[in-house]
Amino acid sequence: MPRQARIDAPGALHHLIVRGIERKRIFRDDRDRDDFLNRLGNIFLETATPCFGWALLPNHVHLLMRTGRVPIATVMRRLLTGYAITYNLRYGRHGPLFQNRYKSILCEEDLYLLELVRYIHLNPLRAKLVEGLAGLEGYRYCGHGAVLGKREIAWQDVDSVLGYFGRVRGLARKQYREYVTQGKEMGQRPDLIGGGLIRSLGGWARVKELRRGGERLKADERILGRGPFVEEALKISGEEYERRERLKACGYDLDRLAQKVGESLGIAPQQIWIRGKYEGAVEGRSLFCYWAVRELGVKTTELARRFGLTQAAVSISVKRGERIAREKGLNVFLP
Repeated sequence: MPRQARIDAPGALHHLIVRGIERKRIFRDDRDRDDFLNRLGNIFLETATPCFGWALLPNHVHLLMRTGRVPIATVMRRLLTGYAITYNLRYGRHGPLFQNRYKSILCEEDLYLLELVRYIHLNPLRAKLVEGLAGLEGYRYCGHGAVLGKREIAWQDVDSVLGYFGRVRGLARKQYREYVTQGKEMGQRPDLIGGGLIRSLGGWARVKELRRGGERLKADERILGRGPFVEEALKISGEEYERRERLKACGYDLDRLAQKVGESLGIAPQQIWIRGKYEGAVEGRSLFCYWAVRELGVKTTELARRFGLTQAAVSISVKRGERIAREKGLNVFLP
């Protein structure tokens, strides 16, 4: 059975879980953890991706983040690819470091943001990496201490989390600490990371209760939220898919896109495929990559193969193309 596509949209809240291949360690020491966090911070700041909660465990990572200017898939590809290359060189290893497909759960923000921040920040305590809540507050590889003002992390959105607890920062931090303390006794929370239907409705007991009442249930493995939220998320995802299919039905393949980009810039379409920094080629290639990825759903790996470039170079072109399209007000898909 084919894997379902990830659901994403600007402003969407995601809980991401990244695991080592075969659940093996992805961090051997603090140097590894610091390298991962430096990459994470640089990418989050560069792409305006807010992060509300995070924790590094020996063989996996939890992130609670909102989609910014760049799709989550692009952010994660840059993060994980760069880290894995450095890790493999450092330890003389070969092959994949991470499971091929990290887990990405689209979350209903009002209902679950605080629950997930608490759940994620308690992970090092549950894993016995720290001694008690006092140890958790001083743990460098978790976002809990930043919310409490123990350290400053430029890329972590502390204000949004504290805003749920009040306007006075000192009081908000006190109430946040109490909230996390209450969560310590809850133990594991499969309802936050388990199967879509069970997770969305709060466990099998609730599922059976609703079924006995004849209520139709709507849920999805990729979504954490109530029925209406799930339905709306699936609708948006379906509309994006339908838009891409409509564009393809109208004859928009890579050759047609190259022609349209060439017309918008007044250059020959062949210039877009020329490697190097020739006049018009960089701008055309950047716009082409941006629209191919964002509008047609073409993978950066395919574009890298077609252009004879690295995947990282294509990702840079996508970002540059987005800026050019925004600054010049270009859209080749408008009538």
